[in-house]
Amino acid sequence: MSKLFVDLTIAFRNLVQHRRRSLFLGAAIAAVTALLVLLNGLSTGVRETMIDTATTLSTGHVNVGGFYKVTAGQAAPVVTDYKKVLAVVQKTVPEMAFAVHRGRGWAKLVSDTGSMQAGITGIDIRSEPKFSSVLQLESGKLDDLAQPGTILLFDNQAEKLGVKVGDALTVSAPTTRGTNNTIDVRIVAIAHSLGLLSTWNCFIPIESLRALYQINQESTGVIQIMLDRKDFDHIPAIAARLRQALDQAGYRIMEPDPRAFWMKFQSVSREDWTGQKLDITNWEDEISFMTWTLKALEGMSVVLIVILVAIIIIGIMNTMWIAIRERTREIGTLRAIGMHRREVLWMFLLESLMLGLLATIVGVLAGAAIAAGLNAAHVPVPTGLQFFLMSPHLHMSVHGSLMVRSVVFITVITGLAAFYPSLKAARLRPVVAMSHFG
Repeated sequence: MSKLFVDLTIAFRNLVQHRRRSLFLGAAIAAVTALLVLLNGLSTGVRETMIDTATTLSTGHVNVGGFYKVTAGQAAPVVTDYKKVLAVVQKTVPEMAFAVHRGRGWAKLVSDTGSMQAGITGIDIRSEPKFSSVLQLESGKLDDLAQPGTILLFDNQAEKLGVKVGDALTVSAPTTRGTNNTIDVRIVAIAHSLGLLSTWNCFIPIESLRALYQINQESTGVIQIMLDRKDFDHIPAIAARLRQALDQAGYRIMEPDPRAFWMKFQSVSREDWTGQKLDITNWEDEISFMTWTLKALEGMSVVLIVILVAIIIIGIMNTMWIAIRERTREIGTLRAIGMHRREVLWMFLLESLMLGLLATIVGVLAGAAIAAGLNAAHVPVPTGLQFFLMSPHLHMSVHGSLMVRSVVFITVITGLAAFYPSLKAARLRPVVAMSHFG
């Protein structure tokens, strides 16, 4: 029988012998661990929801956009001969799951009772594999967006314009040559609002957008490259590789600028060049104006985690001091029969680590179960929070790696908190310890 097994057996028996104290402290550690899992699950869930929503409505994981300038002072978000650019993308990014191309624009929507400015995205709904999975329609049919002269609005936009499915709108915008143009569209679908991105964005068939801006069939606004989740960490490297490949293919490339495309109009218009320049961005660049919500949530989570860890440390140290006081004569006896100081230290540390490990396992399982229950319950999010979370329901994402990290983190914290009291116990002189009464 190995010494480690003997030590583990003794540590377990000591925990059982002092079961009341062990259960109290273990329950506290488990509760803190469960709360840690829920906090991290909420932060991860918000991040995943933001990525899924943003990369469906507004951006790809990696984007090849750009600007076309007829004159030095006038820029339009247009990519010419996009099929040739797409061919370079397909060759350069073999890990690409799929790619879509979309038109970009900004126009005025006019109804019989109101008007508003909105971002106009031109799409081919038949080649959008993820689009329907994110949107929740309140009325109408998404497939009807394949028909020319149609439009999809969000409920907040429809309310502002005072329209419903079947009503007509007039879309007015300046073309790439500076002249105004209008088209008439029919509302075929109204979707539930998805927060900040859906307050200013609406969708029309890309053929209608080309007619509005009077651009040819070989032009688009952006090529959006979608990746598998396992490749998310490689996005900067993929963007750099794509930038180099397009440069070698003879395209002029804009300098890296981590801002959304619509925030670059003024700086691009001031630059003295004409023709086409491509702009390589990633999803974080295109929604940089709203990622502060995620950073704020992560900052709050860090503060709460620090507070929880402090509670654990104080609780464990107090409990260990009580345990040492109660077992002072036992420590003296063990030292008197030949147990070394390091063995006494190891005995107390092992008890703390075992308690921490068992409690954190219970805690992460409880946290994961609570998160799964909340997801299944589709807990509604207040309208104000929907604006930032981009989801009508609370979503928590607890991955196996998060659970493992939580177990390791809290167990290590438990061991560190128990180290100093255990060291003090190991330094007790046998004669003094055996004569202790209390």
